[in-house]
Amino acid sequence: MKHEEYVAETNISTVMQFVLLGFEDLPKLQGILSALFSIIYMIILISNCLIILITRLDPTLQKPMYFFLANFSSLEICYVSVTVPRILFNIWTRDRNISLLACAVQMCFFLMLGTNECFLLAVMSYDHYVAICNPLHYPLVMNPRKCTQLATGSWLIGIPIQIGQTCWIFSMKFCNSNKIDHFFCDIPPILKLACGDTLGHELSVYVVVMVVAALPFILVLTSYSKIITTILRLPTAKGRAKAFSTCSSHLLVVVLFYGSGAITYLRPKSMHSPGTDKLLSLFYTIVTPMFNPLIYSLRNKEVIAALRKLIFQKQDHVLSSK
Repeated sequence: MKHEEYVAETNISTVMQFVLLGFEDLPKLQGILSALFSIIYMIILISNCLIILITRLDPTLQKPMYFFLANFSSLEICYVSVTVPRILFNIWTRDRNISLLACAVQMCFFLMLGTNECFLLAVMSYDHYVAICNPLHYPLVMNPRKCTQLATGSWLIGIPIQIGQTCWIFSMKFCNSNKIDHFFCDIPPILKLACGDTLGHELSVYVVVMVVAALPFILVLTSYSKIITTILRLPTAKGRAKAFSTCSSHLLVVVLFYGSGAITYLRPKSMHSPGTDKLLSLFYTIVTPMFNPLIYSLRNKEVIAALRKLIFQKQDHVLSSK
């Protein structure tokens, strides 16, 4: 008996590699999934790079709103690049092995960037609130220094929190299996592989989610409730319809992102199933990042005008060089 316990303990302590099963249960769809994820990834990269480029080059877009949009686009590029390339690598090479360290690094960056996105969405909603509800004070409140501080805070706030949480989770020993039934290293599937009682780790996840997701979500809802109240006072029906269209689009993306993430991380471990976890994860890792450029930027008339100006300038430059 003592020998068996010793062997088990030895095996636990030497687990240095996981296997990301990903979409292994869909062998006939590997080619379709590869093409789909490749196209989505390219759409996200190209659209967000265009937003960053035009907000930097166009003088008419040197406003707080577009400063935050550029930060948001940069964050989205980093965010999807943590997961999607690894998904494609696993599909293309069929090599699903990932070291313990690489898994921890992927989880840490994913959680940090997800936290940053939660707070940046809250900052963007605050910017909208000030612009719509207090337009006369907008230049004073959202001055360049304040914008830089808010953006910097959004980028940095998740780093210490999620480094600590990742170290806490990977301090556990893993004995149930080394197979992660997911397409990236996320908290719920990792906790399933842990030995012994994980209640303390689950509680820490709940606390962190309440701080980094629930709190910003409440701030977003508060901002938009005041925005909607202000919109209802607009004198023309056309103005109200236009404002509601923009707000409803923003809120839809916010609800999808926060909602799918909250359901994933706040459910008890016993209620998690691989299929449901993967589906929910697709929403906040791939689906919302794909729609964010359209919702937040490319429906904006000033952004479209700046994009057309950039394209025509390039065309004129090409024609003149010929």
